[in-house]
Amino acid sequence: MRFLRSTRGIAVCAVIVLGLLFLVRPGANRLKARIVSSISLALGRPVDVASVRVRLLPQPGFELDNFVVHDDPAFGVEPMLRAQQVTASLRLTSLMRGRLEIARLDLTEPSLNLVHGPQGRWNIEALVERAEKNPTAPTSKPKSEKRPGFPYIDASSGRVNFKFGPEKKPYALADADFSLWQESENTWGMRLKAQPMRTDLNLTDTGTFQASGTWQRAARLSETPMQFAVQWKDAQLGQLTKLAYGDDKGWRGTIRISATLAGTPESSIVSVEASADDFRRFDVLGGGDLRLAAQCGARYNSVDNALSEIACRAPVGEGIIAVRGRAAGPLARPAYDLAFAAQGVPIQSLVNFARHSKKGVPEDLVAAGQLDAEIRGQRTQPGDAGSWTGGGQTSGLRLTSASNDSELGLDTVPFSVSTDKPGTRNNRSKSLPSQPHLQIGPFHAALGRSTPAIVTGTVGRQGYDFEIHGDAQVQRLFEAAKLIGVPAPQPIADGPAKVDLQLAGDWPGALPVRATGRMQLHSVRARVPGLNAPLEIVSANLVLTPEQINVQTLVASAAGSSWQGSLTATRPCTLTLGCEAHFDLHASEIALDRLNQLLNPEAVKEPWYRILSSSFTSATPYLSKLNASGKLRADRVEVSKLEATNVTANVELKNDTLTMSDLQGDVLGGRHKGEWTADFTAKPPKYAGNGTFKSIALGKLAESMKDNWISGTATASYRAMTSGLTVAEMVAAATASVQVDASGALPHVVLTDGSPPLQMRRLTARLLLRDKEFDIQTAQLETPSEIFHLSGTASLARILNLKLTRASASGFNITGSLTEPHVSQVPTPETRAALKQ
Repeated sequence: MRFLRSTRGIAVCAVIVLGLLFLVRPGANRLKARIVSSISLALGRPVDVASVRVRLLPQPGFELDNFVVHDDPAFGVEPMLRAQQVTASLRLTSLMRGRLEIARLDLTEPSLNLVHGPQGRWNIEALVERAEKNPTAPTSKPKSEKRPGFPYIDASSGRVNFKFGPEKKPYALADADFSLWQESENTWGMRLKAQPMRTDLNLTDTGTFQASGTWQRAARLSETPMQFAVQWKDAQLGQLTKLAYGDDKGWRGTIRISATLAGTPESSIVSVEASADDFRRFDVLGGGDLRLAAQCGARYNSVDNALSEIACRAPVGEGIIAVRGRAAGPLARPAYDLAFAAQGVPIQSLVNFARHSKKGVPEDLVAAGQLDAEIRGQRTQPGDAGSWTGGGQTSGLRLTSASNDSELGLDTVPFSVSTDKPGTRNNRSKSLPSQPHLQIGPFHAALGRSTPAIVTGTVGRQGYDFEIHGDAQVQRLFEAAKLIGVPAPQPIADGPAKVDLQLAGDWPGALPVRATGRMQLHSVRARVPGLNAPLEIVSANLVLTPEQINVQTLVASAAGSSWQGSLTATRPCTLTLGCEAHFDLHASEIALDRLNQLLNPEAVKEPWYRILSSSFTSATPYLSKLNASGKLRADRVEVSKLEATNVTANVELKNDTLTMSDLQGDVLGGRHKGEWTADFTAKPPKYAGNGTFKSIALGKLAESMKDNWISGTATASYRAMTSGLTVAEMVAAATASVQVDASGALPHVVLTDGSPPLQMRRLTARLLLRDKEFDIQTAQLETPSEIFHLSGTASLARILNLKLTRASASGFNITGSLTEPHVSQVPTPETRAALKQ
C-alpha cells in the first residue's frame, strides 16, 4: 500500500493502465451514455453526441463527433452550442482512482448561439449560475484534491451568433478563439479573440475584438464580482459603420477602443478609451493626419440598464471638451441628463476637423480664436423628444488664407442650442422636424462696405443653413465664399452689392455648399474668364436657385456697346460638368472688330502680367465648356465699313462652334436674311455663311465706299467662307459665290464720246471671289439700246479688267480703277481683218 501511494507507484500504475487500455481497447460507445449524461448534468442542458472514440496519444481521452448542447426551450429551438468535433482529454490522476475525469475540452469550429430572451435574460446566465454553485475544484487543482476539477475549455475557429427573441441578428463573431477555466477556488477566467462580422454583408477590415476577464462565485449572478478588459483594434471606420448600420457612411480612419469593467453586473465601473487615426471623409484628400481621441468613465447598473457618473474628456489642442451626467437604456433612444462643456477649444482645431469632414475647405485656411460653451440635454423617459438648452460663443475669430490673399474677421459669434423649429427663412429649414440644433448669431461680417452684413444660421444633425443680409463688396464677397469653401466664380471684380443669400449643406455630404437667394449689383467692374476686356455692369439683379442662376434687368457695357437683357445659366457650372446658358440680349451697337477682340483669346496680345493671374488661365477651357443659346438684337452692327441696323439673330454656342441662324437686318436700304457659323476649334477660326440681300440701294453701297460709282437697286444671294482673327485676315482669306440681279447706272462709265453714263436696265451675274478678286461668270448686261455679255475681273483693290461683248463680237474693254475707269472699243472681226489689209 505504501508503494502504491508513492510517486513511483502511481507512475507504475499509470503505465499499467495505459498498457491495458492500449491492448484491450474498451468499447467507447458503451461509455457514450455515461459521457452524455455527465455533461448534461454539469450543464443542465440536453446533450447529444453522434459517436465516441477513444484516444490514447498524446494524452488519453475521447473524441466526440457532432457534439450538440440544446438550449432551454424558452430561448428557442436552435442548439446553444454545436461542434463537429470535440476532444476530451482525461486527467491521469483520476484514472488512478478509477474515475473518468475530464481535464480539457478542445472544440473545433464550434458555433455558439447567445440568445437574449423576452424576460431580459441571456441563455448563458443559467450556465454561469450553475457553474458557480457546483462544488468543482480549480482547473489546476492539487493532486490530493478528490473533487472533480473544472476542465480547461478551449475553442478554435469558432463563431458566436446573437439572437434577440426569435430574431437572429446578422451580427456575429467569426474566427473566434476562446478559452474558459476555473482559476481558483471561487474564480473563473476567460479569453476571447474574434473578428466582428455580419452574415448579410461581405465585410473586411473590421479589426480584431479581444476580451479577457475573471468572475467569482456568488449567490446571485447580479452580485458576481467580475473584472473584464476589452479591446477592439485595427478596425477601418468605413467598415465599422457598415457593420453597425448596413452601409458605408463614407468615413475613413483606423479605430482603436479599449475598455475595462470592474465590479458586479448590478454595479460596475466602466472605463473607455477610444481613438481614430487618419480620420477623414472618403472624398477628402490631403490635409494631413487627424487623430481624434476621448476618455470616458461611468458606473453601470444592469438592473436599471443605466449609466451614471458619466465623465468624458476629449482634449482639443490646448482646450478640452467634457461630458458629464447619466443615461438610461443607452442602446436605444435613452433617457439622459447630460452636460457638455467646451473650454478654450481652438477654432483651428475645428477647422482641421471640418477640412477632413467636408470637401472644399481650403487647405491653407488658418483660424484664430477659441470657442467656449455649456450645453445641457435632458430626456426624462426613453423615447421622449427631450430638450436641449445652453449655448456659447467664439472670441477673437478670424479666418485667413494665403492662396486667396484674403481675410475674414468675425470676432464674437454667439450661439445657442434649442429643440424648437429652426428660425431661418430657408425652405429646407422649415421642413426639418423639431430636433436639437444650434442657432448661430446674429453676428456681423465685414465684407468691404461701411455697414457690415448680418449673418444668422442653424446647424443641425442633418445639415446647416445660414443667411446673409446687407451690403457687400463683390470682390470681398467672393473671397469670403472661397475662404469658407463655397463654390463661387472668382472674377477680379470691384463694386457694391446688396445681398440676401442663403447657404445650406448636409452632414457629412460630398456635395458642396448650396448658395441661393438674391444679389443686387451696381457699378461693378469685373474681369470674367473668357473675356479679354473688363465687363462694366451698370446694374443687375441676380437670383440664385438650386438649379439656375438668373440674371435679370441686366444693364452692362462691353466691346464699346451698351447691353440690356437677361441671362439664365444652369447650376452647377464647372469645367467637368459643362455649362448651359440661355439669354435674351439687346445691344445698342456691335462692332465686329471690337467684339472679336473681346471674345477671341488670340485676337489681342495679353500683357505679360496677365499670365500671373490664375483667374485667366482657364479662360479658353471655360468658353469651350459653355453651351449657350438665345436671342440677340442690336440697333446697329458694323462689319468693317458696312453697317446694318435692326439686327436680330438666334445664337447658339456649343462645342466651340458659334451658330447665328435667322440672321436678319436692314442693310444698304434693303433687307438681309441668312445664317453664319464660326468654328473656334480651328487655328485660326473658320467662318462660313449664306444668305440673301433684297432691294438694297446701290447708291448707299457707293456711299460706304466714298465714291459715287454706282446707283440703282439690287438683289443678291451668296455663299461665303473665310478664316482669321481680324477683319483684314478674314477679307484676305475669303472665298464666295455671289448671284446678283441689279438695275441702275454706272456714272463713271461712258462707252462712246458724247453718250450718257452707262445705264443698266438689268444686270444678272454670277461672281466668284478668291484671292481678293471677283471673277465674273455668266453675266449679262441689258442697256436701254442693246445687250452685252459681261466678263473679266474686279479686285477688292478696285482694279477693273472687264469686257462688254455684243452679239456681233464687237464691244468695249473697261480697265483702270473703279474711280477712273478707261473704256476702249473692241472692233469686230471684219474691221480687224480690213485694218490688217
